[in-house]
Amino acid sequence: MDFLKPTASCPDSVPSSTETGGTNYLAPGGLSDSQVLQEPGDPSHWCVVAYWEEKTRVGRLYSVQEPSLDIFYDLPQGNGFCLGQLNSDNKSQLVQKVRSKIGYGIQLTKEVDGVWVYNRSSYPIFIKSATLDNPDSRTLLVHKVFPGFSIKAFDYEKAYSLQRPNDHEFMQQPWTGFTVQISFVKGWGQCYTRQFISSCPCWLEVIFNNR
Repeated sequence: MDFLKPTASCPDSVPSSTETGGTNYLAPGGLSDSQVLQEPGDPSHWCVVAYWEEKTRVGRLYSVQEPSLDIFYDLPQGNGFCLGQLNSDNKSQLVQKVRSKIGYGIQLTKEVDGVWVYNRSSYPIFIKSATLDNPDSRTLLVHKVFPGFSIKAFDYEKAYSLQRPNDHEFMQQPWTGFTVQISFVKGWGQCYTRQFISSCPCWLEVIFNNR
């Protein structure tokens, strides 16, 4: 597939690990969730990220201004969105198990041709995006990305040209077509026992600025 490539070109790429510490950076002070979503044309950020555990969002929306962002659970001397420092009340053993496997997580990178997601963890990630599939598809596919590989998860030109996808789950999201969903370790959809991403233990919702 032309949108899939190994992470050799990933800047500052580090080996995968699940046994290290990390740091955290939250959204700029004074910027509420509603402000982030109501001001999509604000040039100060190109996307916002929400972290979910099953049906519950954990922490606030994370506003992204820099061209790349590391999202991780454990990363030595790392800067970015540290999921390990968020307060979660979820006691599910499966959630805790998957959370511990996120490790170095992923890197979101805004490039000339779109937004790439680099899998830096030791386990697969699963991605659903309107710009990855045929616009005539009735249901969007979930794409599996193995450790050490990346995928162009979002294409701005395709997103602008797309009609609203015929996908019930995406129709429930803000800015349809400008939202990408990423699950750590566990997949969902037609080929899996979990039909909806809200059944996945640990997942991300990335909402792109549509202006």
